[in-house]
Amino acid sequence: MSTRHTRHARHTRHRLTAATAVLAVALLTATASACTSAQKPSQDPATAPEPGTLRVLASSELSDMTPVLARVEKDTGIKVRPTYMGTLDAVDMLAGGKTDGVYDALWLSSNDYLRLRPDAAKKVVSETSVMASPVAIGVKAATVAELGWKPEQVTWSQVEEAVQDGKLTYGMTDPARSNSGFSTLISVASGLSGAQSALTDADVTKATPRLKEFFKGQKLTSGSSGWLADAYERRGTVDALLNYESVLKGIPGLTVIRPRDGVVTADYPVTSLASTDATTREEVRRLTEALRTPAIQRRITDVTHRRPVVASVPPAAGLDTSRRRELPFPGSRSVADGLLDAYENELRRPSRTVYVLDTSGSMGGERLSALKAALRGLTGDFRQREEVTLMPFGSDVKSVRTHVVSPADPKSGLDAIRRDTDALNADGDTAIYTSLEKAYRQLGADRDTFTSIVLMTDGENTAGAKASEFDGFYRRLPAGQRDIPVFPILFGDSDRAELAHIAELTGGRLFDAQQGSLDGAFKEIRGYQ
Repeated sequence: MSTRHTRHARHTRHRLTAATAVLAVALLTATASACTSAQKPSQDPATAPEPGTLRVLASSELSDMTPVLARVEKDTGIKVRPTYMGTLDAVDMLAGGKTDGVYDALWLSSNDYLRLRPDAAKKVVSETSVMASPVAIGVKAATVAELGWKPEQVTWSQVEEAVQDGKLTYGMTDPARSNSGFSTLISVASGLSGAQSALTDADVTKATPRLKEFFKGQKLTSGSSGWLADAYERRGTVDALLNYESVLKGIPGLTVIRPRDGVVTADYPVTSLASTDATTREEVRRLTEALRTPAIQRRITDVTHRRPVVASVPPAAGLDTSRRRELPFPGSRSVADGLLDAYENELRRPSRTVYVLDTSGSMGGERLSALKAALRGLTGDFRQREEVTLMPFGSDVKSVRTHVVSPADPKSGLDAIRRDTDALNADGDTAIYTSLEKAYRQLGADRDTFTSIVLMTDGENTAGAKASEFDGFYRRLPAGQRDIPVFPILFGDSDRAELAHIAELTGGRLFDAQQGSLDGAFKEIRGYQ
């Protein structure tokens, strides 16, 4: 069974179906840029074998290793061709056999979650750590001064107290998709529960009231560390970020704090796969050996702010060398999955999303069928307390239907979304900008939710407001509404430049279903909602 669906286990039922299992395949990303989305390995030329090249499935944040890998290639002749995606999604792919014959190695921020899954663990034959980065808190210098904190003395309890007093807000990545978010969640739960060893179900239960208070301070979420940093700098509305130390060190103006009661550390193991042959494994071994040479270790720490794992190489200047307690990963999959489920459905702020869906005449036939299938599959991923608005459009908005996934009766809300999805029909022209304006008006004043707009279109704007008119409308919105991002999805014959402009204007991100799949794009956006 797919880990993602097990760990969410919402509404006391298993959610894995033949259709949703395929979604793990669709989550492959072609590059680490902000304009990528899911790709199916069978259709992705980037995954085809190439002599002298290792195809590596890597955690998203490792895109910063490009200059280091260029040096390794120059020294050894080994070329690394990475495909970036979230760590937990990569483990799902590995466990499902979707990496067999497609990748030569795995390079995740951590294999801790992988080891909890026998179906994934049996598919690796060796792993070697090449660098390290602990979870940390990056806080604006002014906020540190206002709180009177001494960075070397800060604890997770002090962070919680600052949140309760209304003096600290922050952003972090989605733990269900990003290992930096998951490691942060474990660190916080361990610190607030007072656990002296690996987290247990009892520890999570004990910490839940304090965790609910702690996560009231989370005002920004993301599926990737890169977009989180960009949103932090663009909005300027949160005081801190919770992420890996290496990521935080690259953001100007942050004081990086490692809570003294302990954190989880990523160790970035290069991992050989059981599905590869002896020649490939030897190449992976040579790559690992090259990454652990003193010269490359020095380059890693200087370029990426990660910590070397070779004792003779000191950390880069500015990395605190004082010791911190290393928190253990949960000892069982049930505890890890239970913590994730609690975060998704109880601890975090609820989501509120308007799906602006092109159902113009050009969407008839297979395209409309693909949209309906993607939305039906997506209902299995909606969280409790989530508010979902479907806004199909053609020459104008056709209808506005809002549903809430109530904890008391989640099935009713999900069934209503499916009924509205099945009722979609294709006709009319394509009024993209008029529909977006109505989506912003529908959302109205800011509420205590993670709020976003998802735009799916298969063509260019042909009716209603023009791009310049929408730009003016957006810039006149109140500040709180201007913080609502639009996540456009390229599909069919849609115009990349047009949709990229919408994403850039609103602080969203463009997802590509022209090269990948529509259901994969919808699923990837979930990390940002």
